[in-house]
Amino acid sequence: MYVGTLSFDLLLGDVRSLKEKRSVVRPIVAELHRKYAVSVAEVGDQDLYRRAEIGLAVVSGDTGHLTEVLDRCERLVAARPEVELLSVRRRLHSGDDE
Repeated sequence: MYVGTLSFDLLLGDVRSLKEKRSVVRPIVAELHRKYAVSVAEVGDQDLYRRAEIGLAVVSGDTGHLTEVLDRCERLVAARPEVELLSVRRRLHSGDDE
């Protein structure tokens, strides 16, 4: 079993409140979940209205499939015009890790 995680650090565009932030972040989270069946949530910077941290996780029996899903998720977020992708942190874990 392999587990892959991504953590996105995002700078939001023309956002002036936490309510506006939610209207930008929620569709991204929903699309990632719907398109790629990943577990995804806003995991940090909840009190900052121009920054967001989104984390996601994928479980697979094959590292090739896992890498492909993570790559697609990263491309989807990077292509969103309403956010600037500041950094991506990727981790891969296997069942042999302790």
